[in-house]
Amino acid sequence: MAIEAVSNSQRPRILIVRLSAIGDVIHTLPLLCALREKFPAAMLTWVVESRAAELLEGHAALDELIALPRGWLKSPATVWRLRRRLRTMRFDLAIDAQGLSKSAVAAWLSGTRRRIGFGRPWGRELSRWLNTELVDTSKDHAVDRHLELLRPLGIESPAVRFDIPEHEQDRAAAEQIIHRCGVEQGFGIVAPGAGWPSKRWPADRYAAVAGHLGRNRSLPMLVIWGNPQERACAEQIAAGSGRAAQVAPAMTLRQLAALARRARLLLGSDSGPLHLAAAVATPCVGLYGPWSAEKHGPYGPQHVTVQKMICEGSTRQKRHASPKYMEAIDVPSVCEACDQILRRGEGGAETRVQGSGFRVQGSEFGVQEP
Repeated sequence: MAIEAVSNSQRPRILIVRLSAIGDVIHTLPLLCALREKFPAAMLTWVVESRAAELLEGHAALDELIALPRGWLKSPATVWRLRRRLRTMRFDLAIDAQGLSKSAVAAWLSGTRRRIGFGRPWGRELSRWLNTELVDTSKDHAVDRHLELLRPLGIESPAVRFDIPEHEQDRAAAEQIIHRCGVEQGFGIVAPGAGWPSKRWPADRYAAVAGHLGRNRSLPMLVIWGNPQERACAEQIAAGSGRAAQVAPAMTLRQLAALARRARLLLGSDSGPLHLAAAVATPCVGLYGPWSAEKHGPYGPQHVTVQKMICEGSTRQKRHASPKYMEAIDVPSVCEACDQILRRGEGGAETRVQGSGFRVQGSEFGVQEP
């Protein structure tokens, strides 16, 4: 189907497939917004796994959301129901924004003959065989790589917008948390969790940074968590901070987005909460070890990343990398990164954010995981 055929359709039907994870779904939102800008009358549908679905509910650029349970591809009944539902919607094209077998299968189940996906190097597993149009991407950051998938539709270098909605009930919940924690005069957020242990920074170091911010910046910190393991880590951080930090109550992702909008900064490793805060324009300090901060850091020039070492191995090697990559990050470097953001917010002249918005400290790069 030519670009003109999509443009001239009264209401082209476009399917987006990005199933997981939370941070990656957030990185795909600018693709959705760019499609809405290019095709205002389009019918835009997104297939996502249920854990990240709540972030997309009520998004102004989205017409329909299809949420799937985790492990859906192993259930023939679920696959059949998805196929039946997608085929009744008669899509003109599908965009596989994940580049894995499961995402390419979801696009293929739609029945559309035009399926755009990643070529090299991000098209993995069976996706390059199942998708019909492959886009070789060259951009470094994940957000920009996703937007490159729109080139076959005549969309080049669109403005980057996330437009995460804020619902009244989530706004009220965030304000209640702020009042309950007694941080109406300003606060920061610590997000110590991450999907893989190789991305996590030691709890005692987070506590030391929180103590620094409390003593020197009079900035109380709320430590967020999402499961019992992260709750235990949050309690350890709060206990070691000298009363500078406290454990935040349980909250949904949408409530976290509303809370982050009201924070002066968020400090955390490469995780969904970090990218969620960046998407709602909260300045972030991101801590990076095995994965490249340049490729996976919080998007935008207002953020600072700290990285001392990087693993050049495969994704599997990075997931199971030694703790040394994160432990190479020292407390003084992180304190300085937080101070830099806070000085900027106070109108200070120092804005040492280099290149595309990332400040990467240290020179021990290219370390291979044995």
